[in-house]
Amino acid sequence: MRLLTIGAFARQCRLSPKALRLYDDLGLLRPVQTDPQTGYRWYAPEQLERARLVAWLRRIGMPLARIAAVCHLPAADVAAVVTEYWRHVDAEHAARAELVSSLVRHLQRGATDMTGIHPPLRLRWATYCDQGQARDYNQDSVWASEGLLGVADGFGPSAGAALPSAVALQTLADAGPGATSAGALLDTLHTAGEQAAAAVNAMTKAGSALEGAGTTLTALVWAGSDLALVHVGDSRAYVLRDGELLQLTHDDTHVQALIDQGQLTAEEAQSHPQRSILVKALAADSGALPDVRAHNAQVGDRYLLCTDGLYLPVALDAIERVLTENAEPDAAVAALAELVHSAGAPDNVVCVVADVLPA
Repeated sequence: MRLLTIGAFARQCRLSPKALRLYDDLGLLRPVQTDPQTGYRWYAPEQLERARLVAWLRRIGMPLARIAAVCHLPAADVAAVVTEYWRHVDAEHAARAELVSSLVRHLQRGATDMTGIHPPLRLRWATYCDQGQARDYNQDSVWASEGLLGVADGFGPSAGAALPSAVALQTLADAGPGATSAGALLDTLHTAGEQAAAAVNAMTKAGSALEGAGTTLTALVWAGSDLALVHVGDSRAYVLRDGELLQLTHDDTHVQALIDQGQLTAEEAQSHPQRSILVKALAADSGALPDVRAHNAQVGDRYLLCTDGLYLPVALDAIERVLTENAEPDAAVAALAELVHSAGAPDNVVCVVADVLPA
């Protein structure tokens, strides 16, 4: 077998000799032969494909530890891992972009807050909460108060009035926004998210009456002129802006992961038997924490927060039509309730419709 020197191998795979020595030390790409006296490395031509894969993965920023775990997999599996990795990169980039936007606005604002040029956000809202026609009890909860609008979809066993969904929202509310900047608001919400996760974990731990229970959590929180989104699970937040309904959250579900990997279309997901299986939620020992990101609200925005009891039985275009045609939040909520019951109201459902008003 003809072997390649480290220099020749480096030129063909477009990795530096220094990188190849590092990958050898990490066990990521071992040479087939190493001179015991000089330490000089030799590689087989058959290793070029793996070396090129490592180079490609490094160029997209994948950490070496993750590359080591996936580069030996079949090509189709590597493709799925890369797709999922890039989805997370995109999500993190979007969150950072929102934070940068908020930071820039805050810095540009400077002392002008004292003059009232940037007044606090004004929101008007209405809520809806319904057990549905097929459930024996309601495990969903909704919260609406100045500074916090939220929905949470509980699951698992129920024990009296102790609902993980209500506890998660109450914990978030108890944290109170009380922030003076976008950065401070996000810091507060990260801590509040951790506290909500800990509270749900404590009440649903093994041996408790609520063992196996948990909840999603989706909320809009605002302080002054800054607004943030808190999310974990498959409840959703939408914004109707300039006549277009946009989904702000990403479902933490098995079928959404399949969509992200290109294994399932959005249309196929609607009837998939595992469409309600969560991959991330607040529950005992799940380790999941809510994602928190800044959001740029505009006067005229209309927000919808809802559990899957609304968006699964009711078509999205029907939801958009209701939000567009009903000027007042309470009228929109009433129309959404009619749609849910026309579809059989197969699940618990809660929602909030909120409008951003001129100062």
